[in-house]
Amino acid sequence: MVKHTSSPWPVRDPPFLAFWFSDVRSGWVWLVVRLYVGWKWLEAGLLKWNPAWLEGGTALKVLWERALVDGNGGWFAPFGWYRDGIAFLLHIHAYTWLAKVIVAGEVLIGLSLILGVFVGGVALVGTFMSWNSIMVGITGINLVLLPLALLLVFAWKVAGYVGLDYFLLPWLFERGKEKTDPSRQQNMIEPHPPYISGRM
Repeated sequence: MVKHTSSPWPVRDPPFLAFWFSDVRSGWVWLVVRLYVGWKWLEAGLLKWNPAWLEGGTALKVLWERALVDGNGGWFAPFGWYRDGIAFLLHIHAYTWLAKVIVAGEVLIGLSLILGVFVGGVALVGTFMSWNSIMVGITGINLVLLPLALLLVFAWKVAGYVGLDYFLLPWLFERGKEKTDPSRQQNMIEPHPPYISGRM
């Protein structure tokens, strides 16, 4: 009995989407996006490398308090459920440790994107952080970083091809296959991920 490995669903990605999100030749374009987004995250983290963020988290406390201010005809944080969450975090003094997590996270996101390390997952975390910044009233560059990070999430298979993901993703996927299929344990790991179309 022949097992069909492909999906019977007839809908397929149009060629231009397949190129941007599955073809390794687009990796050079994603490199430019990665370097820009990564540098902005790294820059933001390094700017926060000061006592106001790392010693007590007073900068984050002030930011949260401002988000709860009702002024100029509206809240900085527009949704009640989000304001309730911030109020709870302020009540338990979460800013004392969460500020350090934010600074470290921004630096690590920046370095990971620049080097091309697990780009899809890292960009997803960056998307979440940009969204939170917008929710507390910090727009500016976040309005650019959020959609660019989302595109990197969608292009996770190839966005880090010109980077360390060239080695990491094939290793990770081949390792997963070996655990589920013992007959593959003796096979050599292919230098290129088989699930990506195109070659450099």
